[in-house]
Amino acid sequence: MKETALQFDHEFDYVVVGTGSAGCVLANRLSESGQDQVLVLEAGRRDNGWKIHMPAALMYNLMDDKYNWYYHTEPQEYLNNRKLYWPRGKVWGGGSTLNAMVYIRGHAYDYDRWHEEGAKGWRYQDVLPYFRKAESREKGADDYRGGQGPLNVHTGDEPNPLFGAFKEATKQAGYPQTDDMNGYQQEGFGDMDMTIRKGKRWSAAQAYLRPVLNRPNLTAETGAMTTRILFDGNKATGVEYIQKGKTIRVAARKEVIVSGGAINSPQLLMLSGIGAAAELQEHSIPVVVDLPGVGKNLQDHLEIYVQHESTQPVTLYKYTTQPGKTLAGMKWFINNDWGACRTAHLEAGGFIRSEPGVRHPDIQYHFLPSQVIDHGRKDAECHGYQAHVGPMRPTSRGFLKLRSANPGDHPIIDPKLLSTERDRWEMRQSVKLTREIFAQPAFDAYRGKELRPGEDATSDEDIDAFIREYADSAYHPSCTCKMGAADDPMAVVDEQARVYGTRNLRVVDASIMPSMVSGNLNAPTIMLAEKCADHIRGLDPLPPSSAPVWEHPDWKNQQR
Repeated sequence: MKETALQFDHEFDYVVVGTGSAGCVLANRLSESGQDQVLVLEAGRRDNGWKIHMPAALMYNLMDDKYNWYYHTEPQEYLNNRKLYWPRGKVWGGGSTLNAMVYIRGHAYDYDRWHEEGAKGWRYQDVLPYFRKAESREKGADDYRGGQGPLNVHTGDEPNPLFGAFKEATKQAGYPQTDDMNGYQQEGFGDMDMTIRKGKRWSAAQAYLRPVLNRPNLTAETGAMTTRILFDGNKATGVEYIQKGKTIRVAARKEVIVSGGAINSPQLLMLSGIGAAAELQEHSIPVVVDLPGVGKNLQDHLEIYVQHESTQPVTLYKYTTQPGKTLAGMKWFINNDWGACRTAHLEAGGFIRSEPGVRHPDIQYHFLPSQVIDHGRKDAECHGYQAHVGPMRPTSRGFLKLRSANPGDHPIIDPKLLSTERDRWEMRQSVKLTREIFAQPAFDAYRGKELRPGEDATSDEDIDAFIREYADSAYHPSCTCKMGAADDPMAVVDEQARVYGTRNLRVVDASIMPSMVSGNLNAPTIMLAEKCADHIRGLDPLPPSSAPVWEHPDWKNQQR
């Protein structure tokens, strides 16, 4: 499709669409040399306002469509036909500005699997140097952890006795403890890492974008809704966006890089004529490249909250009512690194294997000394505590399709969650294993009645009914523009994130993951963008790591 007759309003070397975790990294790294003019476009707004920067206020942002695309899925057959709420960042920093700030990399074997799935050069030994490059860990650097990167990583140190009770209970249940679940040994329980610095959220915008806004070769626009990528034949020449009601076209001398995330990136590709030809023709969109994998392979982590009443008033409930709420807020405003508002309180957690024969952990835990109901849109009912628990490598696969050719219409999102028997078994097993942990003596001093699923839920059928009604997204949609080999008919980008069948076009964000990693997605997305920045700039990759990885010595026969 010829676009050569178009008049461009401005010209840059690189145009980056989206300022999520990946886009912020690219804005920084591509403008680093000072030689290239870089434009980064954000449909949302700047990350201003205390609610964004106060870690404990994260629920406010999840409920606020000012910073949030506020997506919903199609009714999910195996979840009582519920439409799940999928918040996604519409703000500088994207998901890293809305998330719970948990810093988890996934397991080493996840990346070895990517390599086997066709993403050559993405083994653990290849990606570990980029995790280290991105990170500045407060506890210090080692063979696994970085000490001088932009992303500050703080390890949980909030002195709530329930964190200790949880870790002790997991030990009593026979699980290993780990000093660093992002280092040598992921399997086990311990203190969680968080992207927090001096009591404030340390998003990708804070880490990568804001510090370089004064570079003369970097332009960052907000309120700029990209509507399509412009092509000359199969060569991406620029993008079109709408800002304050005006349509603006910008040329990209070198490349267009789409970093809109797992929902917006495939949507923009399809709006621009890249996708399954038959689906594009349904909306009268001229086909640039027939690429059937765009929007397919949709994956997400599902989790469930197992909740107990606490017999002691040591939970966050006291901060949900007055005067506790105001006093905690005042402490934070006086000193960001003081009091209950300096953390999201997901300070203890871990990873276990669901059964013998699973080689590396496939169930994740976040422990919270409070109750969360309906994404925090309803207040806690009482003093309580909960485990967020869910399987890490679901086998269900969904899709995302255009609802219309209007860029403002949310796409059709159908992750088909729990559509396989294995996924349903793993969720059920997650609840059973959590109950076992909560029954350990370490919780005797705190354990009140089980609030959810509730003491009457005893059979597999009862647990399944609880899951169908209450399981929800962990906010990790991914894999909708997957990276893979040239002979994979469903691959969208190659191992350097270049879109198949096009020139001068890449996708860099969580959508290009071939499959989900075993953990939260923010740290892997930042790593991925760091590595792709080197590919884009034509730099040699960082030397591979030789750091070893722990594996349970009898994983074939033992669950713990």
